[in-house]
Amino acid sequence: MAALGTVGESIRIVLVDDENLVRAGLRMILESDPRIDVVGECADGRSAVSMVAELSPDLVLMDIRMPVMDGLTASEALLRASPEQKILVLTTFNTDDMVLSALRMGASGFLLKDTPPAELMEAINQVAAGRTMLSESVTRQLIAVAGSRPESTRRNAALERLAVLTEREREIAAAMARGSSNQEIAEELFISLATVKTHIGRVLDKLDADNRVQVALCVFESEDR
Repeated sequence: MAALGTVGESIRIVLVDDENLVRAGLRMILESDPRIDVVGECADGRSAVSMVAELSPDLVLMDIRMPVMDGLTASEALLRASPEQKILVLTTFNTDDMVLSALRMGASGFLLKDTPPAELMEAINQVAAGRTMLSESVTRQLIAVAGSRPESTRRNAALERLAVLTEREREIAAAMARGSSNQEIAEELFISLATVKTHIGRVLDKLDADNRVQVALCVFESEDR
């Protein structure tokens, strides 16, 4: 995958959606930004797995409900083959199971198809830069889901996972759950950016998490709501 953040480098994207009109609309929106290059598109998950293996895009914009192979199954296959692959789920469906399944398997974000174009573009840039992105409604849903689960199946397990973290690492995890950027964490905790990155790496490693969203889920589930 191309290194991002360098002047002149584009974000290479594969679009995956079974509706031709949706793909055409997304392509038009995305290619209005000269930094984005839609390198391929397909209509089902199985084709997506083959196309991504061939093209090695920076980011996959993935629908969930599709024929042949659904987006969740395709995302799982892609992340199993390449854990660093960035996948942004974009769908009309936001049921609890779908959201949690997509994020737990390592998707970098989850947006609804009614997301305004400007927010979609911002999400793509954030995910391409290595951050995670959730729509406001999805974030509220995650908090509600975490809070509605019985403590025996939710809070104790999450607390046990977080117990391996040092006090500073727990502060870092809490900041990650709030959606704070590395720079914001550094300023909040009065530490260097390099130290923040080191702590984040340790948090991800100790929690066996692939990204910030999975850390946020653990933190949400540990809280007594």
